[in-house]
Amino acid sequence: MLNFKFPKFLGSGEQKKALSGPRPKAWGAKRIFGLFILAIFISSIFGFLAGIISGGYFYSDLKDYLQKLNIELSEPKVTEKEKINEYIPQTSQEKAIVQVVEDISPAVVSIIVTKDLPIIEEYYIEEWPFLVPQYRQKIEKREIGGGTGFIISADGLILTNKHVVLDTEADYTVLTNDGRKFPAKVLAKDPVQDLAIIEVEGEKFQTVELGDSSNLQIGQTVIAIGNALGEFQNTVSVGVISGLGRTITASGGGIIETLEDVIQTDAAINRGNSGGPLLNLKGEVIGINTAMSIEGENIGFAIPVNKAKRAIEQVKTLGKIVYPFLGIRYILITDKIQRENNLPVNYGALILRGDKGEPAITLGSAAEKAGLQENDIVLEFNNEKITSENSLAKIIMKYNPGDKVFLKVLRDGEEKIFEVTLGERSE
Repeated sequence: MLNFKFPKFLGSGEQKKALSGPRPKAWGAKRIFGLFILAIFISSIFGFLAGIISGGYFYSDLKDYLQKLNIELSEPKVTEKEKINEYIPQTSQEKAIVQVVEDISPAVVSIIVTKDLPIIEEYYIEEWPFLVPQYRQKIEKREIGGGTGFIISADGLILTNKHVVLDTEADYTVLTNDGRKFPAKVLAKDPVQDLAIIEVEGEKFQTVELGDSSNLQIGQTVIAIGNALGEFQNTVSVGVISGLGRTITASGGGIIETLEDVIQTDAAINRGNSGGPLLNLKGEVIGINTAMSIEGENIGFAIPVNKAKRAIEQVKTLGKIVYPFLGIRYILITDKIQRENNLPVNYGALILRGDKGEPAITLGSAAEKAGLQENDIVLEFNNEKITSENSLAKIIMKYNPGDKVFLKVLRDGEEKIFEVTLGERSE
């Protein structure tokens, strides 16, 4: 047993002197109690150390013994805090959506439209004892609109809607997902579809992959990404294809267009989403978001991506977008049109002048040169029957300017064949 000399903890000489005289009985009892507590404390320390040593020795012997039996002890595993907090998708579909958004968002851009506008400024001059208001005009650059686009080539080609970049006097700025800004140049606007291609200077941009819109299915899950309301960049919405082959009349950006064979979806497409991608669960672009229904809820429309592929290729090879041009104004004949106009057939394209006197045949066009006239009914285009499902506009898109085609035309109850060399329609 160790002996401890408590007097060394005393602080002064008077205290030491006080301890040298006779000690009261109470003092002796306190000393014995203190020694008892200290002994327990020392025993605990030695017991703890002995436990560690013996435990380690036992574990070492046990490990050697189990290794001889080919049984391994698993090492303690440390779980990183970041992995604990990482979100795990609950379903395979949710996982696919999250992955598509992560992969494609860097290639989706916001398009900011700005323009120099005249601003009336009020100021005051002093004509004692009054301040007289005066007015002057100054020019100020202001944001007047916006939309969405997506990068289709690593050198900076971007596909968007024509109505987003229609103003020839405006300036366009592209804002990427990581906050970079690039001045943009409009390369080409599609004269038929609501499509346009713009360009920014740079290289090694992340791009999207274009899918195939020829085999889409109603009910198929789709994802829309865009600059919603021109304010919320890369907003994501999810829905399904709710209709195919729709024909709509859309207005915006100062234009009114009839769009045929478009995709209908219930994925939210808001103002500012125009020009953004509509994606499948593989992350492929299958449409270009272009319009929404004001009267309906969750009814949006997208141009099938296959219609854009032709425009993209022409810009890369020709530097512009061109279409074959026939040069007629017409309405597609249906059962209702046949009854209302007492027509001999319920299909074909009836050539008519416009409500405001627009000519039925464009001067100098391929139709005029071939001898077509108002009230003719074009029944077939190169042996393809023209119907409301297979419209003249859809058929003519298969051809190029300069191609020779044959039209079967019904005139005054008699069928005639006309040979036509298609002209060129550009923006």
